[in-house]
Amino acid sequence: MLQRLETIVVEKPWGRTDIPSDFGDFGARRIGEIWFDHPGGDNAPIMVKFLFTSERLSIQVHPGDAAAQAAGFARGKEECWLILDARPGAELGVGLNRPSSHAELHSAALDGSIVDLIDWRPSKTDDFVYNQAGTIHAIGPGLTVVEVQQNVDCTYRLYDYGRPRELHLDEGLKVSNPGPVHDPRDTVVDPQANRMLVSGPHFHLAQLAGPIDPDILAQAAGELTFVPLSAGCRVGDERVALGEAVLLTDPSAIEIDEGARALLAWPA
Repeated sequence: MLQRLETIVVEKPWGRTDIPSDFGDFGARRIGEIWFDHPGGDNAPIMVKFLFTSERLSIQVHPGDAAAQAAGFARGKEECWLILDARPGAELGVGLNRPSSHAELHSAALDGSIVDLIDWRPSKTDDFVYNQAGTIHAIGPGLTVVEVQQNVDCTYRLYDYGRPRELHLDEGLKVSNPGPVHDPRDTVVDPQANRMLVSGPHFHLAQLAGPIDPDILAQAAGELTFVPLSAGCRVGDERVALGEAVLLTDPSAIEIDEGARALLAWPA
């Protein structure tokens, strides 16, 4: 009825040592990501991961389908973020704070002043942000985030705060939107509400809460990725915990206790 996905725990220099105990006991390891290994590998259309940040992540951009496929990738990368916890002063960088140009951005990426061009938005628990391909973006410190994305390992880093990693200025700027970005799907999510968050074009994403809205389940089709965001989630008679993700095909098997919540994602 369900297939549990293997959990991959990744240490990052910008990760945290104080992530919630529901995710496991990692001692003093600096955990940045927890993601789920799909048996389809690169052919899987969707990836889900949790992020835990203590520093700003790199300023980066993702290509859309056409540009990614021209570069040899299976698909482009659009993604979205649901903030599960935000410390005071937490922020997300989404787009630029004014119109710019690729030439200006190239120079700013080299001297670090690109940081001042980013639209840094104060972030709160339950904020939801959709990140279109071409949007220059960065995740700030003090956040616990669940990210749902098109499944492709294609990230163009424009600036990385001096960390010793490769940058991709030419490729990244070629696909970048050099201006402000505001997506109509950006919102604040009531944790106790059933709600469609994304309805294509690349994937569908719903928040489910107990009692589940059957109209949302009626829209779910194909291979479904179920990701609890609290205790009180089951598929049939099997408990699925926070920090786990499972695949299933029958949405009617999902059960969520009152006051609990989960995400359900499926391909468009």
